[in-house]
Amino acid sequence: MEEGHLPVLAEEVISMLTPAPGSLQIDATVGGGGHTERILEATTPDGRLLGLDADGAAITRVRLRLERFGDRVVLREANFRELGRVAPEEGFTRVDGVLFDLGLSSFQLADAERGFSFRSTGPLDMRFDTSRGVPASELLATLDAAELTALFRRFGEEPFAPRIARAIVAARREAPIETAQQLAELIEGVAPARPRGRRRIHPATRVFQALRIAVNEELDALQAGLAATVDLLQPGGRLVVLSYHSLEDRIVKRFIATERKGCTCPPELPVCVCGRNPRLRPIGKPITPTPAELAANPRSRSARLRAAERLAA
Repeated sequence: MEEGHLPVLAEEVISMLTPAPGSLQIDATVGGGGHTERILEATTPDGRLLGLDADGAAITRVRLRLERFGDRVVLREANFRELGRVAPEEGFTRVDGVLFDLGLSSFQLADAERGFSFRSTGPLDMRFDTSRGVPASELLATLDAAELTALFRRFGEEPFAPRIARAIVAARREAPIETAQQLAELIEGVAPARPRGRRRIHPATRVFQALRIAVNEELDALQAGLAATVDLLQPGGRLVVLSYHSLEDRIVKRFIATERKGCTCPPELPVCVCGRNPRLRPIGKPITPTPAELAANPRSRSARLRAAERLAA
């Protein structure tokens, strides 16, 4: 048992990452530590791993879990947007593998004080790092209906964004929306139910996703983390990314495609003048959970794994 946390596509991650004894690995999103532990086991006896997480609680929890690996593991409380700075500081300048698992951990969902879960009665915060940025409740209190609509559409692809935005503005005139449960119930009251036969997800799912992405600037951070990874990987090193919604997956897919092509010159130019060489080679097709994993861990249902290999410079 994973102590309340089941790592998604665990075997597939290891198969794609190919961690070997003596290798240098980076887990850019330690979370519950399930993937991290498997990577360290695969790199026994002398492989080393740098683990990052923006959530200080995750670092504290995982430090205990990984205590047996001693100085083979280095943990830093940092967002993966800082990877290009943090990795060299810890001696991870040319690495063999980098993993991004972009999902929320079970621990974050269970923490009533963070506001990630629809049922949370604690503050509607949603920040991974509570020392920076503004909580989700502040966005709900200050953005007007047009701004909320744009946010829900851009980061949540929410089809009923205008209706939900208007309802939020109307509700906050009576009282501030301060908890996740308040927001989820409000959305349930105004968003149409899904047609019968469609996979049932909570009507607030897309709005919660949008707020979380906005509060943590997740998509910008992902772009920065991916760019830093290509510079850190040595030839033959692997990039492995687990994404959980189309916005993340689209960024990863396009990034790998761009690095596979190399040249960024306009097509009308007869010859390349940018001098950029291909730096990544995609590995296989995207991987999704098996029916058995879905039955054991329903939260894995939207996961998609992509992998690429660093080419020689």
